[in-house]
Amino acid sequence: MKNTILAKRYAKALFAVGKELGAFDDYTKALGEMAELYASTPEVRDALTNPMYPLDVRAKVMEHLVQALGTTQEMGNFLNLLVQKKRADVLPDIAEVFQAMVDEDRNVCQGTVVSATELSADLQVKIKATLEKITSKSVVLKAEVDPSILGGIIAKVGDLVLDGSIKTQLAGLKESIKGSE
Repeated sequence: MKNTILAKRYAKALFAVGKELGAFDDYTKALGEMAELYASTPEVRDALTNPMYPLDVRAKVMEHLVQALGTTQEMGNFLNLLVQKKRADVLPDIAEVFQAMVDEDRNVCQGTVVSATELSADLQVKIKATLEKITSKSVVLKAEVDPSILGGIIAKVGDLVLDGSIKTQLAGLKESIKGSE
């Protein structure tokens, strides 16, 4: 809970600066890369958050990461501030909240379509168009493959979940048979 509140505060501040400078795309990219690096590399997470390391050492690590990413001065200052305030652990949450704020500002939503096999580009376009019609927003669609759903698709956009998978239909049939016994 606390991380969500903190993430919103930091994301809101970065959003205001990004809007003023027209740098949403740069900020989104930099935050996403840094959050991915933080989440996927235990050494980076440890170097930025371990209280055993002096604060100046953690700041130097962040400085090097910022240089490696080649971000803007403002984003570098923001990321360094997170280390100085001992909030680097909130970085993935900030990236998520910031992306949601940018999407809301642009009337865009992130969507995922899960299928048992790879979907053709033509079918993905049709699914995207249908989701855009339902949500009245532009949809950025990401396709995933999960053979365990057996067939059909599961489309998720924000809170909306459209589950047309065979696995779910079989589970529903099983429950209805149990109920009628």
